Amino acid sequence: MSLGLKKDTVKLEEHQEAWDIEGANACKKLKDILGDDIVDVQHVGSTSIRWICAKPIIDIAVAVRDFQDIMKHNEELEENGIVYRRQDVPGQHLYRCGDLDHDIVTHFIHVVIADSQAWHNYINFRDYLNSHPDDAKQYEDLKKDLCARYPEDRNSYVKGKEDLIDDILVKANTWSAEHEDRV
Repeated sequence: MSLGLKKDTVKLEEHQEAWDIEGANACKKLKDILGDDIVDVQHVGSTSIRWICAKPIIDIAVAVRDFQDIMKHNEELEENGIVYRRQDVPGQHLYRCGDLDHDIVTHFIHVVIADSQAWHNYINFRDYLNSHPDDAKQYEDLKKDLCARYPEDRNSYVKGKEDLIDDILVKANTWSAEHEDRV
């Protein structure tokens, strides 16, 4: 299994079942460390979408009641190779794993408040694209184009996806609300 990328680089690979296994293993590891201090943990991001290629970095979303619920575990997390990076965006904290001495990242752990819009966006985006292969293909095509244009500029690659991600999130959140009503 290929896993990890050097900081700032962009490389896409075809979906690998091993990513699903690694995502499940990472979720279990976090549950074992954090116990009842987390509400939920899920494998998210492109490696969790079976229709599309992805950067070989596993994204995990962790839902907490309060950010202090995870912050008090920072030392234990670091001992397990999970290093706090920063508040990524307002209302979200970022951890990462990998060979950080050589700027290789294998996992990003996004910590958000349970039942927040950020949490729902991670879950709904994944579930929607796994249920809508045409939209997943459109997202993949954009990712391939951006990867070809920005192989050494991850910030531009990420920025180039923002508008389509926003459009998909509108569909995904609507779809999720309609899907919940049927359950």
